Amino acid sequence: MSDVGEEVRGISPEGAGRSRHSQARLVFVRGGGTTVLSRQVVPYPFHITRPFRMYPDHPDIATLYLQSASGGLYRADRLGLDITARPGSRAHVTTQSATVVHDTGAFAARQDTRLAIAGDAGLALHPDPMILFPGAALDLDTRIVVGPDARAIVSEGFASHDPTGMGRPFARIGLSLRIETEEGRILVNERSTLDGASLAGPASPLGTYAAYGSMAILGGVEGHPDIAALQGAADAVGCLCGASPLPNAAGLAVRVLAPSGGALSTAMDAVFAVAFEALFGVAPARRRK
Repeated sequence: MSDVGEEVRGISPEGAGRSRHSQARLVFVRGGGTTVLSRQVVPYPFHITRPFRMYPDHPDIATLYLQSASGGLYRADRLGLDITARPGSRAHVTTQSATVVHDTGAFAARQDTRLAIAGDAGLALHPDPMILFPGAALDLDTRIVVGPDARAIVSEGFASHDPTGMGRPFARIGLSLRIETEEGRILVNERSTLDGASLAGPASPLGTYAAYGSMAILGGVEGHPDIAALQGAADAVGCLCGASPLPNAAGLAVRVLAPSGGALSTAMDAVFAVAFEALFGVAPARRRK
């Protein structure tokens, strides 16, 4: 996973002015009957809490809040997050709130996420949605390496918001996901780019919906949540959800459409709860925000 730092440090757009190039690294291991954080490199603007033990009957699950010490993502920011889950560990990583992406001008912000989940490990990465301000351009690149019998839930989402109330769109968002085995076999490789003006127009590919979320649920078929239950969780809060198998029996792909960022957050939490209980054997504890 060492290539992430080189990618983050190696991008320096000419004329971008001051920007942040920063990478956080977290390593979870199994020890003493629970999951512990054996290594942490958390430079500004990243900040983390101590791991919480929120499941008395499942002490092997650790919950960690990933926080930001700044006001969001800005012009030409390059942030990286590298999480490793060693064999037998069980970790749930979440955020304290949505992340705002400000007007980036000609230089998009970028966030690279690299996850390595060993055999018999479980990782749930469930951040709050991104909030894209007018003029914001953002690239989200996620790469996941899974070992045998690894289980994971990885989600992301975004919504557009104009603080002035004028309905000005964000610039664009690029989404990239690659999932591969420890031997390097690519299971899933997908990319998409969405233009803010197109999403705000009458021919928006999202239709009447204003926010979008996705979730990859990875692991053996026996641990997959029921697709009807996933869809029902989103329907119950007024959102639209679709789920289908990923290529190469990698898991399930879930897509959620919502009328607003707040509704998206609620729906993604509801869908996540169904997936988490299926993969981890317990309903997720209420997260205090």
